[in-house]
Amino acid sequence: MELVVKSVAAVSVKTATLVVPVGEGRKLGATAKAVDQATEGAISALLKRGDLAGKPGQTLLLHSLPGLKAERVLLVGSGKDEALGDRAWRKLVASVAGVLKGLGGGDAVLALDDIAVTGRDGHYGKYRLLAETLLDGTYVFDRYKSQKAEPRALKKVTLLTAKAGQAEAERAVKHASAIATGMAFTRDLGNLPPNVCHPSFLAEQAKDLGKVHKGLKVEVLDEKKIKDLGMGAFYAVGQGSDQPPRLIVMQYQGGKKSEKPFVLVGKGITFDTGGISLKPGAGMDEMKYDMCGAASVFGTLRAVLELQLPINLVCLLACAENMPSGGATRPGDIVTTMSGQTVEILNTDAEGRLVLCDTLTYAERFKPQAVIDIATLTGACIVALGSHTSGLMGNDDELVGQLLDAGKRADDRAWQLPLFDEYQEQLDSPFADIANIGGPKAGTITAGCFLSRFAKAYHWAHLDIAGTAWISGGKDKGASGRPVPLLTQYLLDRAGA
Repeated sequence: MELVVKSVAAVSVKTATLVVPVGEGRKLGATAKAVDQATEGAISALLKRGDLAGKPGQTLLLHSLPGLKAERVLLVGSGKDEALGDRAWRKLVASVAGVLKGLGGGDAVLALDDIAVTGRDGHYGKYRLLAETLLDGTYVFDRYKSQKAEPRALKKVTLLTAKAGQAEAERAVKHASAIATGMAFTRDLGNLPPNVCHPSFLAEQAKDLGKVHKGLKVEVLDEKKIKDLGMGAFYAVGQGSDQPPRLIVMQYQGGKKSEKPFVLVGKGITFDTGGISLKPGAGMDEMKYDMCGAASVFGTLRAVLELQLPINLVCLLACAENMPSGGATRPGDIVTTMSGQTVEILNTDAEGRLVLCDTLTYAERFKPQAVIDIATLTGACIVALGSHTSGLMGNDDELVGQLLDAGKRADDRAWQLPLFDEYQEQLDSPFADIANIGGPKAGTITAGCFLSRFAKAYHWAHLDIAGTAWISGGKDKGASGRPVPLLTQYLLDRAGA
């Protein structure tokens, strides 16, 4: 779907559907007043009849109103005088999109400039959320269905705004389009079946991306290289599978050669049975989403490439399949990591931290400004924060603050959890330097504590997206594309964009 921004009067546009907001209590903003006047009071008349209460997201479709070039007018409730919150704004836009999807028109014009959104005083923030909601709402994954989704009639949406805000709105649409592209890529990878999307498949996706974008350098480390580098923890996770592990390294240089890069590290467990510590069978199909950390790094990179941000970025994807077999790692095994620290594996289902810890050590060679790892790491994070908010930990308050702020502004929020020394003691092992689990208490925090021991050489943050990376069960089941908006916003901020 094409999104464009224009600064013209709503009453003069020729379109299949013109969308106009109406407030509660029959209150009309400037746009609705102009349309009402052009139609000789048609809108105020129906409001007097009580046909539309004006509550946020309520809609009423009108046909062939006099005095307009628009074939239809879609009235949408915008609530009372006070500004809408982010969630209400998104719901309003989604409500409009739902109606437009069922209409036959090939285009629509949204005249929603009169609606205020809390904390988004300028045009950029408001229209960024609007555009992302519209574009993400067009996502369909039907490649394995015999009957494909019907092609959408709606091909173009024009956003009307005041002349003074046009440049900001255009920048918002540009950024939103790149983020939506990245989210769609992330969702595609997450939704693919695990018999297709395995570590070698992800490596091929990286190589294909490198062929399309000449400024992207791609290197794939196979299982021999992983073992030769001394990545004993990483290697241990994949050794029970017929699908060999891969460490995917993608380097984008959009900044000066002298500038230190930002590093994103993604957990890419393409299927997680739990290994010898086998998971329960119910719902295990959703363990194909255990690679959504890597998928979100892919998606963020796609957005950065589309925007050609003036930064240097390294993406490290730690990809493996965790399977039970005669060659699989056992509870009680001890492995030596690339850092030289030894790990007693008490539970083979705590495998994400094992591939990540060696990858975090590998990240040191890039002398990074900051390293952020993204992982569907712990079910405990879902217990703590549900499916709305990602968990965040780190060893640098400034970096953590930047990510919290980026998440708030991208409406892709995270919440900081502590990494106090007391939690580190739960990882003590009588036989090795560290155990890979810390017991039933504070599981998300002790997982972060584990990773922190391998990230002391740089500023580091950890995002646990176990609750936010996908939607479980039901007809809406599927990858969410998060936290691509948060990560992209963080990099936009670093690029001064």
